[in-house]
Amino acid sequence: MTSFEDIAANFELLDEWDDRYRYVIELGRMLPDFPDSQRNEANKVRGCASQVWLVTHVAPDGAAGPSLSFEGDSDAHIVRGLIAILFALYSGKPAKQILDTDALAAFDRMGLRENLTPQRSNGLRSMVERIQADARAALQPAA
Repeated sequence: MTSFEDIAANFELLDEWDDRYRYVIELGRMLPDFPDSQRNEANKVRGCASQVWLVTHVAPDGAAGPSLSFEGDSDAHIVRGLIAILFALYSGKPAKQILDTDALAAFDRMGLRENLTPQRSNGLRSMVERIQADARAALQPAA
């Protein structure tokens, strides 16, 4: 998977927004296949105009606490690309680091959020909130 830093650097090399959108779509195409069995209500992200599914895997506590990895998909090409960028930013990271990382600020630095439709921007926020909620849950002691 491409690192977030590489994605941001590649984004800067592209002058035209059409090229940047194509790059985002290409990132989405590189997501691993998402099993149909995971396309269910429990995995659906609320607040997205398009359909988005997200599955979170929590690895046992390591030195930095639990780490999270993600699988996801959308029925919209641009949104699949946004998912891929979020995964580059968050997947495989400790829960505490996920909570300390402001994805929306990272998207703002790339100029991406201001070039999304309001519905996509709201959907992006919903995906970030879901990932951060899963990170908070992973840090909660088992009952």
